[in-house]
Amino acid sequence: MSVSIKTVETKADLKAFVKFPLDLYKDCPYYVPNLYQDELSTLDETKNPMGKYSKSRKFLAYKDGKVAGRVIAIINEIANRDWNHAEVRFGWMDFIDDKEVSKALIEAVVAFGKEHGMTQISGPLGFTDFDNEGCVVEGFDDISSFMLKYNYPYYGEHFEALGFGKANDWLEYRIYVPDAVPDKVSRAAALISERYNLHIRKISKKEVKKENYGEKLFDLINRTYCNLYDFTVFPPDVVDYYIDTFLGVLDLKYVTLVEDAEGKLIALAISMPSIAHAVKKGRGYLFPFGWWHLLKSMYLKHEDALELMLIAVDPEYQNRGVHAMLFNEIIPNLIEGGFKYGESNAEMETNTKVQNIWNLYRKEFKRRRRVFSKEI
Repeated sequence: MSVSIKTVETKADLKAFVKFPLDLYKDCPYYVPNLYQDELSTLDETKNPMGKYSKSRKFLAYKDGKVAGRVIAIINEIANRDWNHAEVRFGWMDFIDDKEVSKALIEAVVAFGKEHGMTQISGPLGFTDFDNEGCVVEGFDDISSFMLKYNYPYYGEHFEALGFGKANDWLEYRIYVPDAVPDKVSRAAALISERYNLHIRKISKKEVKKENYGEKLFDLINRTYCNLYDFTVFPPDVVDYYIDTFLGVLDLKYVTLVEDAEGKLIALAISMPSIAHAVKKGRGYLFPFGWWHLLKSMYLKHEDALELMLIAVDPEYQNRGVHAMLFNEIIPNLIEGGFKYGESNAEMETNTKVQNIWNLYRKEFKRRRRVFSKEI
């Protein structure tokens, strides 16, 4: 039976879109779903402010009367302006191992892109870099972190068969917590602090609101990452959305800041105890028992891993060893908390500045993910 493509238009369609990977990966030990309610919010253009800066359309593929795949076509107008290209992105793409299905989904995205004058298709990418991006092409035998999504090995094979080539690769590492702060790190932290008159700042939730630390964090993130592949600079209303989404659930014990003498934010490191196994137990749902697994993992008995969500250093202070101040503060917290290792975020393979940091610790390569691209 041939594949049919349906545009997502109703609430029922959207629920089918969000639930599809739960069925596709129900027997996969490595897949960690997104939280169901968060997905509904992200994919609702009336709730996600990136809807004002993007054009998008969601598609479901059906075969033999069942959902066989899904994808979103996204035209990110901020990224297209800043990077001077006419790109339609494909994101949230999942499909059964059937090349007819993957071809039909990509053709739907291409048609949407051409409808709006686009000349290039790239993905997997989201509305912003805080969404899921990249297709796993190496490292399929380990559980995903909560922030970074897993996919079956056949995905990359399908994209290559459809004529896509490599646009960008990210690497992921597992970094083991040492028994103590390495002497090289502690000495460097003291030297850098004195030389540039920098200090560590820990903040409370009250201070986040009172001193506008949410805006300060995202201003630094924009300045740090604006030149990295296809990065979307966050507008103020998108910043507010992410502040409401993320800062409320972060344990600020694992948020470390570096400021200069005038109180300007110079560097930050944001981590969180992994909730991957807890989310997997609840299959992404908070009810009936998913909330208990999450609370237990976050506050009662955490998992072995800490997710290293992001590190940002002001461009003016990069290559000056400021990261030593961050890790001189972070490592004792990890030791005290009993964590065994940290899961790095996805790092561009060309970002040797970050990868060199991990050379100070015992580490192992975990996964490679790729964005594919081609002209249309």
